Amino acid sequence: MADSPTDQEHQRHDGSGAAAGTPAIDYLRISITDRCNLRCVYCMPAEGVTSISHGEVLTYEELELFTRAARASGITRVRITGGEPLVRRGAVDFVRMLGAIDPDLRVSLTTNGVLLAQHAVALKEAGLRRVNISMDTLDPDAYKRITRVGRLEDAIAGLHAAIDAGLDPVKINVVVLKGLNDDPLPFAELSRELPVQVRFIEYMPYFGEPGKWFLPSRLIKARLASMGRLQEVEPPEGWGPAGYYKLPGAVGLLGFISPVTRHFCSSCNRLRITADGKLRTCLFDANGFDVKGEIRAGAGAERLREIIEGELARKRVEGGHNKPPGRRERAGDHMSRIGG
Repeated sequence: MADSPTDQEHQRHDGSGAAAGTPAIDYLRISITDRCNLRCVYCMPAEGVTSISHGEVLTYEELELFTRAARASGITRVRITGGEPLVRRGAVDFVRMLGAIDPDLRVSLTTNGVLLAQHAVALKEAGLRRVNISMDTLDPDAYKRITRVGRLEDAIAGLHAAIDAGLDPVKINVVVLKGLNDDPLPFAELSRELPVQVRFIEYMPYFGEPGKWFLPSRLIKARLASMGRLQEVEPPEGWGPAGYYKLPGAVGLLGFISPVTRHFCSSCNRLRITADGKLRTCLFDANGFDVKGEIRAGAGAERLREIIEGELARKRVEGGHNKPPGRRERAGDHMSRIGG
């Protein structure tokens, strides 16, 4: 069903101990840095934000230890995020470290694509399976306005490098901002030409002026009517809140993610660990567990697994009762530190 949880989202691992009908919490997002080479208008102020010091960021070895514990607790997929993860030295080696934990652990990356052309082949060889590229417009001037400092040609080069390297799927995340990038037709044309999954994402009004940029998915979908009939298709492999469609003759797909108008908190299957070592059950979780403190006090895999199991239990209790985005405040950390 479009814009609603799929049956796959409600299946659990055997022996998980969760009640029937609750989602399998099997997905970990790891923010490896809060730094970014762009300054997108909906993500951070023009001057940027004060970065945390290198000593406050979890090392790759600490993240690898934590991920081993998470894998033992039922995590089957890991997404590396930032900030912009490719600005951190050693990101390719970290992908390889994660792959060595378990060959069945599925490792993916979310990036703005600006540095991807330099790293796509190495990432694929290190074991990366898939990539999400945040690219909000195909218009160079609009791209400059949204990112403040970016060049669209760099992101496009990263997109093609990812496809050429054999990463699959390649997804394009488009945060729709009313008045800035709310014409979906160029991306629809792109889906006809390239084997990509373009996902139009409702802007979540975290900061002031909640009505300034918000545009519901239904209006974006309506604006695609001139392209021909949108054929609803089964969601591709892997968990996701998007409803997917295909245009006639297209090789790619179009998706719609609607966290405001059709929020999906009750079917969320993910945990997050922030760049500074807080384990969060949700973007809006103000009670993140200080994993870094535990690790640096000597915690091993068993203690970390105990922490993870406790947070999984908390998420199962709290998840279905969360208020939709736009009606609550997120945790105090900046988005670039939480990991999107």
